[in-house]
Amino acid sequence: MVTTQEERDLPYDVFSRACPSRGTLEHVTGRWGALTLGALYEGRFRFNELRRRVDGVSEKMLSRTLHALERDGLVHREAQPTNPPRVDYELTPLGREVAGRLIALIEYLEGSMDQVLAARERYDGRAA
Repeated sequence: MVTTQEERDLPYDVFSRACPSRGTLEHVTGRWGALTLGALYEGRFRFNELRRRVDGVSEKMLSRTLHALERDGLVHREAQPTNPPRVDYELTPLGREVAGRLIALIEYLEGSMDQVLAARERYDGRAA
């Protein structure tokens, strides 16, 4: 998908259907995007290392996620001409900034899980 001049000329407003930032937001905040960025915040990974770190992601979904994040300028892919080929993934400076904000949210949520679980129990008790 090629970015058009029309897309570049729009004011960026994620709430607008036509805004290109909406796609990037989806890539970053989707389940696999957020987990992939969070894992890469820890450092550089080869594909299979990253797949093991992001427990539950399929090879196909991780590949799609990495392509989308690379296209958005958040992930750098480096292929080394070795036999067998070696491909490493790491965050770009922009990706590191975005991932840092995600990590803060992740840590906050993990620290608040007792409250979340209690709220779920209250809700489920009322719904029953």
